[in-house]
Amino acid sequence: MRSRNLSFASMTATISLMITVTVCASVAVGQTSVLTYHNDNYRTGWNSGETTLTPLNVNAAQFGMLATVVVDDQVDAEPLLVPNVNVTAGSHQGTHDVVYIVTANDTVYAIDANAGTLLLRNHLGTPVGTPLGCTNNGPNVGITSTPVIDLSTNNIYVMAYTQASDGPTYTLHALDLGSLIDKIPPEVVAATHPLTDGSSYSFNATYQRQRPSLLEANGNVYAGFGSFCDYSAGATRGWVLGWSATTLAPLVNSELLDTQASDADSYFLSSIWMSGYGLAADDSGNVVFVTANSDFSGTTYDGITNVQESVVKLSSDLSTVVDLFTPDDQASLDETDTDFGSGGVMILPDQPGTIPHLAVAAGKNGSMFFMNEDDLGGYSPTTNNVLGTYQIGGCWCGESYFVDPSDGLGRVVSSGLETAEVWKVVTSPSVRLAAVSRAPLSTGQRKGFFTSISSNGTSNPIIWALARPTSRTNPIPTLYALNPEAGGSIMSTLFIGLAGSWPNWGSGFNQVPMIANGKVYVASNKQLRIFGLKSGK
Repeated sequence: MRSRNLSFASMTATISLMITVTVCASVAVGQTSVLTYHNDNYRTGWNSGETTLTPLNVNAAQFGMLATVVVDDQVDAEPLLVPNVNVTAGSHQGTHDVVYIVTANDTVYAIDANAGTLLLRNHLGTPVGTPLGCTNNGPNVGITSTPVIDLSTNNIYVMAYTQASDGPTYTLHALDLGSLIDKIPPEVVAATHPLTDGSSYSFNATYQRQRPSLLEANGNVYAGFGSFCDYSAGATRGWVLGWSATTLAPLVNSELLDTQASDADSYFLSSIWMSGYGLAADDSGNVVFVTANSDFSGTTYDGITNVQESVVKLSSDLSTVVDLFTPDDQASLDETDTDFGSGGVMILPDQPGTIPHLAVAAGKNGSMFFMNEDDLGGYSPTTNNVLGTYQIGGCWCGESYFVDPSDGLGRVVSSGLETAEVWKVVTSPSVRLAAVSRAPLSTGQRKGFFTSISSNGTSNPIIWALARPTSRTNPIPTLYALNPEAGGSIMSTLFIGLAGSWPNWGSGFNQVPMIANGKVYVASNKQLRIFGLKSGK
């Protein structure tokens, strides 16, 4: 595997992977915090500490919507939750279980996770309106990535996109959980990187979209950047940037995924967007993600100066491409705008057998690649050097994971095209299809959807799926609860419920259901819906 070593000073960092926790100093015993996108830095989407919701009580008679909370704009990010927060500002001071959501109007909300009472809000600036005319976003583009929470400092890190006097600006904030006030001076995002001819290329917030969810690992906060509709492709490139979590000082290194100085079509990109899925971190603190398309000529890939259509693993200091996997059809993916990077990469928890570290990723063409995370496979124009390739259908989506109680083996949940599928991880290693959803779950504007998993340890697993709206005239996302233990190859449907509104048809609905402490939280356009057991049920 070739590595790319940039001529910057290297930095050392300790590894501190943040995961969903069930017990910590500021969380009551038996309650769960959801501190980051899809529950942990592997991005499994699995809450294994859910003691209330089971396949027996999640049904139309006992389970349903409890509250709707109105907010000021559409929500692209997953809600996060912390129990027993000491709220120190506003008119509802005291201890609350708090759900945090962010909006396209650059507003951060703290909401009582049980009653739905608005506790705090902080408007961080004027959002950017329809950047570059790209209607896949907005009409406002403010905070679109899922923040990340650090309980050791009681900070929530948020990336705001605001319209400044001199143009659009990205600013990283570290807000206090109890007041939503900046604890550290906010950091305006800036970076430069050398190109192949020795010139420097500067980050320009006008052209870059910060869509992937934030990652905290190694004592740093990381963010990935892509494009607005692939517009201004001559001025847009994929970036990964990082900052100290304690000071917000930028890391010495940044990573630019396309460092070519020139291109015949002036078309660069190699964006990182992943439909909002989060940058992942492995046990060594490496940052792992998927890149999207570059030049439509299909001729610019080399895996060194242009790393498009690839799963990429970066060193924690962002100085080195440690490993990558690029599909053998990368050229045709570029030519047809069939982004591999429309989906994220999920790292599996350690598995039995001789290859314990595994990962999966899928994109627009529906190929789900099952990889050795210690040796992703590199690039070959004739074959894919991965552990297996499986068709799941077009994927503006990301996988989930849980351990099945029947055999103690891992399960990968895919959600490409219209169907949720459960894949059993066997120790070859490979995956084998074990169950599918009964009927199409999502038939709307884009292919695929997002899932999360709840269980009590490994008992009572439930797959929660959030289907995209089916049409402009029916702009309603739908929440499904599926039972993977129903027996046989078809999962039973436990619950179907309307889950909000998404009238902005051009702006893709990429929401993820969040499950914690007996409730399910779904954010959509100008609202948060809270589902749970009905009173007396």
